[in-house]
Amino acid sequence: MTKRRMFLRMITASLLRRRSRMLIALLSIGIGATILAGLVTIYVDVPRQMGAQFRSYGANMLILPQNGAVLNGDTLQQALSAIPAEELVGAAPYRYVRLDMTTRQQSFTAAGTDFSQIVKTSPYFSVEGRYPENTREVLVGKEIADTIGAKVGSTMELTYQPAAAAQNATPEESREPGALLSGSAEGWSGGVVYVSAQLDENARIASVTIDALTQTPEFGGRAADDEAFAAQFVGKALPLALGEDVDALSGATVTSSAVVAALNSAVKAAAPAQPRTVNFTVTGILTTGGEEEGYVFLSLADMAAMTGQDQMDVAELSVSAGAEQLEAYVNAIQEGNESVQARLVKRVTRSEASVLSKLQALVFLVTAVVLLLTMICVSTTMMAVVSERRREIGLRKALGASDGSIRAEFLGEGLFLGALGGVMGAVLGFVFAQVVSVNVFSSSITFQPLLLPIAVIVSMAVAALSCLLPIKRAVAIDPALVLKGE
Repeated sequence: MTKRRMFLRMITASLLRRRSRMLIALLSIGIGATILAGLVTIYVDVPRQMGAQFRSYGANMLILPQNGAVLNGDTLQQALSAIPAEELVGAAPYRYVRLDMTTRQQSFTAAGTDFSQIVKTSPYFSVEGRYPENTREVLVGKEIADTIGAKVGSTMELTYQPAAAAQNATPEESREPGALLSGSAEGWSGGVVYVSAQLDENARIASVTIDALTQTPEFGGRAADDEAFAAQFVGKALPLALGEDVDALSGATVTSSAVVAALNSAVKAAAPAQPRTVNFTVTGILTTGGEEEGYVFLSLADMAAMTGQDQMDVAELSVSAGAEQLEAYVNAIQEGNESVQARLVKRVTRSEASVLSKLQALVFLVTAVVLLLTMICVSTTMMAVVSERRREIGLRKALGASDGSIRAEFLGEGLFLGALGGVMGAVLGFVFAQVVSVNVFSSSITFQPLLLPIAVIVSMAVAALSCLLPIKRAVAIDPALVLKGE
């Protein structure tokens, strides 16, 4: 019999003689390895799982036109080419215009979009009925539906009134008595504010209309409906100075400055083009709990047919990537195309990064605590085994056994338990991770091939460290005292 076989026989015989204690140690290592393997699997898979969950909260990137360029299908596809197809969940384009429902004397914000992409970028949309699939079909926000009594299957007659075309004239030349002036200026966050002013017989402002739909609704957006703000302009001659001729709207200084700048740059407008009226069928009522309930959604093709313009105001992207990778995509898009700009939706990307880092820290902390408890349990069990085997160890040392052989035997027992517990824990850990993933994230995970060797190596290392103190006690046993019965 070789020395190796003899050594293995000694270890197995020792473990079998103390089955109850060794079973406790094995279970301790197995449970520790199970939690370790499960949490490691979850830790590795958390970015993908969390990314999928955060995609349900909406887009995390925006594509906007810049430098006076027009955002259309070609420029959008050029921008999207910087993002790998497997990471692009969806890209929903939007074109916003104002449509009138003359039969109800109502006016709504309409959004032209691609409904096949909305279901990807905005999965939180709740639709009673269905999304539009054909031309001349619309999705109506619940707020509008409640206002006009729209239901699935009802008809809406929507009218698009084209804006008056500006004539070729300077602002100073256009300020003739009785003239209708039209102008625009950039407001908050790059959104354009539109104004029109009717002059009286003294070339002073008789009435003013403000379109601030692109501004924040609770701040700058109020400029369109605040009668006191609009009344300041009546009777004033252009040009105007903010803070001198008129006061800014409270909380909306940037938008107020844009209104004044638009009036000062306004020129005479020509007669408006003929309005376009189309009958649409309501296929669904949209409920989100947000501002989308105040919109009417129609296809981009219908929007282009009504406005005569095939363009977009913004594209909302849902990209499955971390914050750093998203920043890299933003830079790549802007480097490759000067006509568009890419922006991150900070509230989504920051929340995702924050939650992910905290969850991974929690997983790491729990794993460390479990391994420490496993080490304490195994060490306590091995200490009890050393106490039971004091006479055996003393007799062996009296017969000439070296300290090294005693160390090797106890360490071998610990490593054997660690390897067996690691294999058992790797299998059970995957089952544990699968159960957690299905119940928490509602999706399954794939088995990680490196899970088995990692669990076995870590378990053997924990078992070896747990044996250090018991081995020290075993080596310190004095055979003379033991054989005397002390």
